[in-house]
Amino acid sequence: MNMKVIKEKNTLIFENVQDYDLPSTFNCGQCFRWDAAADGWQGFAGIYPCFIHFIENDLYVQCLVPVEDMSGFADYMVHYLSLDMDYAALKRRFSADRVMKSAIDYAPGIRVLNQPFFETLLTFIISRNNNIPRIKKIVDAMAATYGTKVGDMYAFPTAEQLKDVTVEQYSELRMGFRAKYIFDAVQKVLAGEIDETTVKSLPYADAQKYLMKIKGVGPKVADCVLLFSCRQYESFPKDVWINRALAQMFPQGLPECIKGMEGIAQQYIFQYARFNLEK
Repeated sequence: MNMKVIKEKNTLIFENVQDYDLPSTFNCGQCFRWDAAADGWQGFAGIYPCFIHFIENDLYVQCLVPVEDMSGFADYMVHYLSLDMDYAALKRRFSADRVMKSAIDYAPGIRVLNQPFFETLLTFIISRNNNIPRIKKIVDAMAATYGTKVGDMYAFPTAEQLKDVTVEQYSELRMGFRAKYIFDAVQKVLAGEIDETTVKSLPYADAQKYLMKIKGVGPKVADCVLLFSCRQYESFPKDVWINRALAQMFPQGLPECIKGMEGIAQQYIFQYARFNLEK
């Protein structure tokens, strides 16, 4: 893909970006560290606190603290924002199925982000039986309590920063029953029992089983981690909305045209189902 990137002081400008809608992408339940602000979105992309917005078809990504390595910042954001994937081609492929085309036409600008593994693992454990506003409050409290202050914001804590945190201290952040699962995940990462490189090297089914060694991590949480941080696009997280979609939209099963990319198709299906299907 040929995409021109202009590097200004602390700001990247990606010219003529197509097939990208920031509200649909940041507000579809795949991430919890972004909030609408002014005419754009403010939050964290890994270690970078950013303000992101469009001016016509140009995507502006401003880091809110000084950036020494602009090339490294650009490479990271291209990957994080999934600007290195041809979504126009994917949508043409998926649209071979009439029902999939309807879902795509409803929210054509969704992208699947490529988020940090450890952050994604913990935030989706927190997401269990939870709603998005409450998840975001817990995640922000966790960052403010244990993370590093970057500018006026707090980065998500590293496993090392959480090494001495107890179940009781996690509970103080209003995690409820999830506190013991977060504790187990952190300890397994610190001990090397759960390793990011290993997860990313395994075939999908093996990677799912590997993550499910963590207490409280079932198929859905594992699939979310694999989809949103490991580029395991076979992952197809199922919640109540997706189960309704499968029953009402795809009673004969998922179409062949999404095979191997079920996870990206899932995001279009999920967004369509939330706002269009009968409860």
